[in-house]
Amino acid sequence: MMRKKTVVAAGFFEKCRQKINKIRIDGMGLFALLFVFLLMVGLNVSKQLPKNMAGAIFLMVSLGAVLYDLGHHLPIVKSYLGGGSVFTTIVSALIAWAGFVPQSALETVKGFLSTSNFLEFYIVSLVVSAIFKMDRQLILKATIRFLPVAFMTMFSVFILVGLIGQLLGLGFWHTTFFITFPMMAGGVGAGIVPLSTIYGSALGLPSGDVLSQLFPPLVLSNLLAIILAGLLVKNTKHSVWNGQGRLLRERFGTKQNLNIQPTMQPQQLLSGMMAALTLSMLARLLHALFPLVNSFAFLILLSIVLKASGLLSSEFEESAVLFGQLIVKTMTHAVLAGVGLTMLDLSALMTAFSWQLLLCVVTSILLMVLIAGFLGKIFGLYPIETAITAGLCNHSMGGTGNVAVLSAANRMNLIAFAQMGNRIGGALILAIAGLLITIFG
Repeated sequence: MMRKKTVVAAGFFEKCRQKINKIRIDGMGLFALLFVFLLMVGLNVSKQLPKNMAGAIFLMVSLGAVLYDLGHHLPIVKSYLGGGSVFTTIVSALIAWAGFVPQSALETVKGFLSTSNFLEFYIVSLVVSAIFKMDRQLILKATIRFLPVAFMTMFSVFILVGLIGQLLGLGFWHTTFFITFPMMAGGVGAGIVPLSTIYGSALGLPSGDVLSQLFPPLVLSNLLAIILAGLLVKNTKHSVWNGQGRLLRERFGTKQNLNIQPTMQPQQLLSGMMAALTLSMLARLLHALFPLVNSFAFLILLSIVLKASGLLSSEFEESAVLFGQLIVKTMTHAVLAGVGLTMLDLSALMTAFSWQLLLCVVTSILLMVLIAGFLGKIFGLYPIETAITAGLCNHSMGGTGNVAVLSAANRMNLIAFAQMGNRIGGALILAIAGLLITIFG
């Protein structure tokens, strides 16, 4: 009898072991990931995390893998709060705000993401991959419909939210300059930083003081955009308005080629990386010659022209697609963790928080979704995809915010359109803001 119980117990534990061995989180087994995570915690507690790229990647990957998997499985989070992407970003920000990560580790991650500019490398790879993955006949048809929708949406929201601010006692122009425009300016580095300089010059104020007023609405809108993107997709899963990742409605052109699966060769990864970097370098050169146009806008334009013209061989395009897919599948969760740790300043948000600010931001985001979706339907685009790319992504923190929003919506293949609206639209906002602040400031 005792032997039988022992055999049954041994069989039970063997089944458990087999099930546990089948679990893979970001490619790692459960016990391997647990060891890696505990090692990361130990390094942070003892302040022995290397202050270099290796330390930054080790922290971001281990933290991102654990948090994303938790968010992906927690019932309320996965159903109503945007799932793993939102959970990873917000919890990482809370961990940093609460002081659970040493300042030295935060500086290491920030240096890797911003100073070494891994984020730009990540986004460049995604943009080039997303464009080269699309059907050649689709690109121009989608672009000439998407940009008018994005610009008309931004203009409509700028007017409507300004009027709401007037009703709340904030004033039309104060709401426009210090709430609406910061959310639409294209993020931090290419958005509110130059915007603060423009305002400071016009108003005779230090740009740092102005920047502290522009940051809170951007952070709040970014968080809400990520959450709403996940909710929007989840609650329209079976709707005819949901293109399931396609932007252009099929009756206006061929389907997008969303399932390119080239056979991986090690040389292709290098070739694909160099394709993305070459286009990035060309874009930088063009930006130096024509400073008024953002380098990301040139990158998108170059990629579209090359894809639409068919000048590149299919092998070269597939290499770029393959490298972009490698970056997306291996580093997205880590990037989300890094963004939360270093770029979402919850302290600044809480300091400047008010019910008027919240109401204006929420109203602005809802209007972006409704107007972009409505105009997208008129222009032959799927409303859900348009609401995300031309709406929510234009209320995010630039490239990093776009990654978080699209990841929450499972629409990373639309990164090129998100960047297009964000960068070109952001540049227009800076120009308009500079003109209006000198007149009405």
